[in-house]
Order: sequence, then structure tokens, then C-alpha cells
Amino acid sequence: MVVDAPNTPAAAQRGAIPSARPRRQREEELLVWPDLVFVEFIAALIFTLTFVALAILINAPLQDRANPANTPNPSKAPWYFLNLQELLIHMHPALAGVVVPVGFLVLLAAVPYFDTSTEEQGRWLRTPRAWPNMIVGLTVGTVGTWLLIIYDSAKHVVVYERATFGRDAFDAFPPFLADEPVRFWPESLNWLQSVRALQTDINWPDDLTGIPIGETFVRTDLLGLPRGSIKWNFPAWIVEQAIPLGLMIGLPILLSLLAWRFGLARTKRDHMILIFSGWVAAFLVLTIAGTYFRGAGLELLWPWDVKPAES
Repeated sequence: MVVDAPNTPAAAQRGAIPSARPRRQREEELLVWPDLVFVEFIAALIFTLTFVALAILINAPLQDRANPANTPNPSKAPWYFLNLQELLIHMHPALAGVVVPVGFLVLLAAVPYFDTSTEEQGRWLRTPRAWPNMIVGLTVGTVGTWLLIIYDSAKHVVVYERATFGRDAFDAFPPFLADEPVRFWPESLNWLQSVRALQTDINWPDDLTGIPIGETFVRTDLLGLPRGSIKWNFPAWIVEQAIPLGLMIGLPILLSLLAWRFGLARTKRDHMILIFSGWVAAFLVLTIAGTYFRGAGLELLWPWDVKPAES
């Protein structure tokens, strides 16, 4: 009579003893201590030493005590909020300050539920087309965001006039992006100067600039409250909300469709890398534009033409 030895596959198949889970190799594990905590400690130490060195070597640009009667021009938010301040120039404040940041965080949190593949999970840029998608996303996000900022600031008009009439057409030759009166731009194309010009340079009917929705759709008096007089400015809604939302949603979708059509993005992860890279580029461009390219009145200028606030 032959008896199987304990812990053999044959004994485990007959249910004689439970089979233990195969032990994983050491390189497949990542322990909290010392692997993760040690790396975090070193990173925190390097950052702390870097900040201390910068604080010693570079003087902070502190000015006089704040005076509410003398607001500096331009008055800017802290650098980590300058991207949102840049958005406030181009769209409705509620959209730029609330809807866009919250929507971005929600979409960022939804990425793991969209990209459910476990292949090369947790590793950066390890898929076959990761690097091309990242480069394309960064390039399109950077160039596209700058073009939209220049267009909405009406600086393409300056480009047109310089290219068409040259330097001699002006009495003075201010900087390339300086704020100067439009002299040669066709009046029939005034509505193409900027997105805001769609509202100001088109003769909209009065019925569209003050639609009384408070008297028809939003009946606060039915709730025992005073009857409101809410009026909907349809041209302002198009300029401040519809067009910005359409661009922020439509352009990433168009980029993703083109990348799929040309075989650049074939998997969900490819599309996520492509779109996320474009988001990062747009975020950085908005921060740089708000920090270095906004002068008095938040006018778009070259960095060397931005005058520092007087102390």
C-alpha cells in the first residue's frame, strides 16, 4: 500500500490537507517599512533642505504692509491659484472657480474605474505607445492653450496688423503683445477679435439679453418667497459658459478621436495618458501665463514688459 506523503500535490488534490498559497518572491512585494516610509523620509528631507537653502539665498519679494486704499495693479492671487485666476479672465467666475476644479478632480478620481486593465499596473509609461501619447498630449495641450489665451486676449489682431502693414504703419512701435488701439483690423470682423467680442460687437436683440426666467420658470412665489426677477443674458451665457465648456469638453474628445483614428491611442490607458498629459500641459500654461505674462489690468504682455507693483 502506497501512502502519499503530506504536503504533496496528490494529497492536496484529494482534499487530505489544505494547500498553502505559493509564497511570493521578495521582488514582487513592497513593504510599508522600510521600503515606502524610508523613501518618503528621504524625499521629505530633501525638500526641507531645499526650501531652507532657498530661504537663505533668495530674499522674499515682500512689500509694505497691505493697504486696502492702495491695491496693487495687477493684484494677483498666490502662485498656486494663478491658474484659476487665469481661467477667471476667460469664463464665468462660478465655472472657473468651482465647476472646472471640481470636475477635474472627479474625472481624475474616475480614471481607475475607466482604465481597468491590470497590465503593467502601477508603472509609469510602460505601455508600448505611452511615450508617443504623452508627447502628443503635452504638445497639443501647450500649443492649444497658448493659442486660446492669445485669441481671447485679442493679440492675434496685433499679429495680423504687424504682418499686414508692418512696423512703419504705426507712429510708435510698442512691444509685440502690448495693448494698443486697433487701427487696421476690418470692422466686419470685430466679432472675431475675442470670445467676448461675440457678446459686445454683435447687435443682439433686447429679448435675448434679458429673458425673464424668474417670471416663468423659476417661480419663487410658489414657495412663499418674494417673487424673483431673474433675467437670463443669453449672449453672456454663450460667451462665458457655453463656449468655454464646449472647448474644454470637445477638444479632448476630438484629440482622442484623432489619436484613435491614426492608431496612436488604441487602449483605454493610451487615451488616459494622452488626455492627462494635455491636462497637465494646460495647467502649467495657465499658471505660467498668470504668473509672468499678466501686467497692469491683467493685460497679456511679454514678461519683460510686466511692471512690478510699486511698494
